[in-house]
Amino acid sequence: MSEKNCIDKCQIKNMSAQESCGEVREIADENGRFRTTAYSVFSGIDLVYNDAHISKVENLKPTGGNVIEINHCREGRMECHYRDEFCYVAPGDLVIGRAGEKSDTICFPLNHYHGITVRIDIKKAPACLSCFLEDVNVRPQAIAEKFCGTDSFFIARSNPSVEHIFSELYSVPEEIKKGYFKIKVLELLLFLSVLNTEKDGLKNEVYSRPQVELAKSVSEYLVENMDHRVTLEQLSEHFHISGTQIKNVFKGVYGVSLYAYTRALKM
Repeated sequence: MSEKNCIDKCQIKNMSAQESCGEVREIADENGRFRTTAYSVFSGIDLVYNDAHISKVENLKPTGGNVIEINHCREGRMECHYRDEFCYVAPGDLVIGRAGEKSDTICFPLNHYHGITVRIDIKKAPACLSCFLEDVNVRPQAIAEKFCGTDSFFIARSNPSVEHIFSELYSVPEEIKKGYFKIKVLELLLFLSVLNTEKDGLKNEVYSRPQVELAKSVSEYLVENMDHRVTLEQLSEHFHISGTQIKNVFKGVYGVSLYAYTRALKM
């Protein structure tokens, strides 16, 4: 899908540097654009808006130190690659991971993504957030250990409570942003402190590198053969893998069926 067609279908209005008091960074070339708008909320805690109309962004500056990132997807799809594992966030999903264990390449399987990242530098952030609001007894270090203590990341599908917190962050009047961001970040961290990781986490929707490479090879094959109909049987014969495996892995990576993906390519 071209950048223009993707932008035309977007429901999200991109924020320009002139409209924002945040720090704007943009990567743009013939393949598309990726823009981040970052705001400092508390010492060591930033809130970042991410807007992408591109398939991937490479060679991103690595984040050092003890830093965790809380990512929420509003539109599109993003690939999260930690060590040798991959997961995919769709609208409403939440993924929390250690920034230092994340790949320096970000992929957007649908060439389209809008979301928010709350980045917390554990060493620079306040040890306890009760200093900002009494009874908000939340410690960033405890959040990091809860969600990334044994694994590199934690992923949860759409949750009404999470949606309520983030939905209001996508349309904040300029004049109240500074204070409003503080309130919402405190609310988010307070909610995460009581989230049941066993009940709400998704450990079975993690993919290996060979699975991801298979899905991307299938995508390339479909693009190269757009001029005629490609059946699941043909894909199975070409890649020497069962049709069921191809179908399941492809949907896991791209979030849509082979038929829906092919139809979108031809639009």
